[in-house]
Amino acid sequence: MSELTRRDMLRMAGMSLAGISMSGWMPRLAQVVAAEQKRQRHCVLLWMPGGATQTDTFDMKPNHANAGEFKEIATNVAGLRISEHLPKLAAQADKLAIVRSLSTAEGDHNRGTYLMHTGHRPGGPIRFPTMGSSISKAMGSGSAELPNFVSISPYTAFNNAAFGPGFLGPRHAPLTVGASNVFQQQTQQNQAGYAELGVDDLATPVGVEQADARLDLWNTLQTGFLEQHASASPISQDTVYRRAIRMMRSEAAKAFDLSTESETVRDAYGRGRFGQGCLMARRLIERGVPFVEISLRGNTGGALGWDTHAQNFPRVKALSTELDAGWATLMTELQERGLLERTTIIWLGEFGRTPVINRNQGRDHYPRAWTTVLAGGGIKGGQAYGRTSADGTTVEDKKVDVPDVLATLCRAIKVDPEQRNISEVGRPIRIAEGKAITEILS
Repeated sequence: MSELTRRDMLRMAGMSLAGISMSGWMPRLAQVVAAEQKRQRHCVLLWMPGGATQTDTFDMKPNHANAGEFKEIATNVAGLRISEHLPKLAAQADKLAIVRSLSTAEGDHNRGTYLMHTGHRPGGPIRFPTMGSSISKAMGSGSAELPNFVSISPYTAFNNAAFGPGFLGPRHAPLTVGASNVFQQQTQQNQAGYAELGVDDLATPVGVEQADARLDLWNTLQTGFLEQHASASPISQDTVYRRAIRMMRSEAAKAFDLSTESETVRDAYGRGRFGQGCLMARRLIERGVPFVEISLRGNTGGALGWDTHAQNFPRVKALSTELDAGWATLMTELQERGLLERTTIIWLGEFGRTPVINRNQGRDHYPRAWTTVLAGGGIKGGQAYGRTSADGTTVEDKKVDVPDVLATLCRAIKVDPEQRNISEVGRPIRIAEGKAITEILS
């Protein structure tokens, strides 16, 4: 809730205590609260590390040598067809805008990850912020108990800077849940068989006594230090620490505790890290978090997500099953709670994969012609935008680049993509430099 609204509430409450009639301010309060709830928007990034294959998911090429093993199925939108391994999403295709004409310039994991997260190619003096930092800065509140940006199960080893706040500074960095730089990911499960996801160091460590007294001492020392060193870096560090302490002590931190959810709900999302991450995203959105990122690396074989140079088809089948359950259930539950119309979802990776199948029954890196999908609030679903050739190797209609996709995302969540932040070299930088795809905006 905005600061103006807080002041209005306090002033109106004071009037009522003073004996002034409540009949005048109660409707005003209700209008303010309703307007604030209507204004609040959210964004979910479903990140596919390794680069998902568009040819086996959302831009299939039936009856062609590049088609591979999977069949396409009908969706709930006439003429729109996707992979047989995404049946739950097929039943909600009226909410999806499938952009089949994305063409980018980076086919390396390191550089592609940075490009797709920031909208800028790596190199040069400017440390560009990841989209979650720049968008949550525009959407969020500095007084919220929970962070404005949460990243669940990120794999940051390809390019750590792609996941950071860049020149926006540490106060706009994500809170990470289950982060890993290990290539061979091992999914930890609890006794009930669900993937363990939790914020590190959220609770007071076992054996630590007099935590309040320690925090009081820290506060005294910190306040004295800042009085003598009131520069940007100490102030930023102080901001991060105080927000962490506030979150540790808040009721809102219970959003990260998935044990309160029923087995029926948890199973619907899927027991792996991605499915449970989507459930956590729903809980965070319910509590007002503007931006949540969830990475899907998979639970089979410890492989790096969608980097399917070999054994593409069994691996993509398993990954698609996880994606289908987590994403579809997230949309279903958000819609049931009246939140989907205010939540925009984007499915994205660092690049696509070759339509041509290699000798190892795999697909290699391919940024020339691939797919992203947007869904939910602000998006006109039930359509495929753009077209690739019959063999999937080139874009034949309505080619777009990553700045266009980010500008479209911004417009969908009611953030001005031309809003500027000042970089560390004094240059004003737009949140997104491209042109929005108006045809898929509602």
